[in-house]
Amino acid sequence: MGARVSDRLSGLAPSATLAVDAKAKALKAAGEPVIGYGAGEPDFPTPEHIVEAAAKACHDPVNHKYTPTAGLPELREAIANKSARDSGLQVSASQVLVTNGGKHAVFTALATLVDPGDEVLIPAPYWTTYPEAVYLAGGVAVAVPTSETDGFRLSVDALEKARTPKTKALIFVSPCNPTGAVVHPDQVAEIGRWAAENDVWVLTDEIYEHLVYGGLRHVSLPVVAPEMGDRWVVVNGVAKTYAMTGWRIGWMIGPPDVMEAAINYQSQTTSNISNISQRAAVAALNGDLAAVAEMRTAFDRRRRTMTSMLNAIDGVTCAEPEGAFYCFPNVTGLLGRSLKGRVSSTSAELAETLLDVIKIAVVPGEAFGAEGFFRISYALGDDDLAEGLQRFSELVAAG
Repeated sequence: MGARVSDRLSGLAPSATLAVDAKAKALKAAGEPVIGYGAGEPDFPTPEHIVEAAAKACHDPVNHKYTPTAGLPELREAIANKSARDSGLQVSASQVLVTNGGKHAVFTALATLVDPGDEVLIPAPYWTTYPEAVYLAGGVAVAVPTSETDGFRLSVDALEKARTPKTKALIFVSPCNPTGAVVHPDQVAEIGRWAAENDVWVLTDEIYEHLVYGGLRHVSLPVVAPEMGDRWVVVNGVAKTYAMTGWRIGWMIGPPDVMEAAINYQSQTTSNISNISQRAAVAALNGDLAAVAEMRTAFDRRRRTMTSMLNAIDGVTCAEPEGAFYCFPNVTGLLGRSLKGRVSSTSAELAETLLDVIKIAVVPGEAFGAEGFFRISYALGDDDLAEGLQRFSELVAAG
């Protein structure tokens, strides 16, 4: 009798970030004073005009029916216009596929581009989903190391060392989840030129494009590296910019032949995405960026507070993140030390200690290909942010 579950799915790792968030929420529901730093979502409500657009859409019978697989025409047009407005990327609405969130866009892009055995370069530390999506597409994920001393920024030298005749694509993300690194415009252009010279496709994830601090700026790789021609795919979504993680609207943009295949694939997997969420996304993209400006101000304050509090803990070092809403502290100085009688040899064990002893939930670096680190989100209220880190500080001080 054969296995009950396919080998393909048996080999798939669960989402570590969602697992930590679920455990934290379960403990909190049971009455534990848990503070969760695990989830990658803004703690702000979706702006009211977006919610109102969705409520209105619920009462329109046209939204009760199937709509085009690739997305509502109004939303595809809004995405094309937004891309031109925010990053200077000029595309037609026909080059846009609306997906069930940014994660779905990443998987669809890889399913469209990658054949079995193709190698996909992924800068490490990386978002937990990237290698798993490559695996599901039949490809081989190849981690490209970045250095803490260089601010975790991807370099052409590291890419060239990782490239082989089987290299098909590079996943590029800036600002980066989990490190908060922002690759500077000249470096982005250099990476694009390298990809063009070596016939490497680039999947560029721009989900954090508006969450950049300290005078830095995000640039879109196809815009600053026109040498790429049409060997690129952009993925993005409304989740982080408009506090719409639960609405599940993302998108994929690419050359016509790739998009035709991606739309065909989606027609056989999901049909159309929720019409109500699509109507909400139209209102979001056609509106202004006031909501993200408000969030960015709060996140900027919190990142500085979190960085300062982490660096004040003996055994922890943390560079100030430049984008997204995560700190990525190095906690190797705490490994092997006794904390309330518990000694951790890995960052994963240390994360368990923090959850069990002081009820704070962080994601260990192992989930991102970087043992010895934590990813700690500062997308939570100021009071909780400070309270959890104070518990951490007191635990370490007490030994």
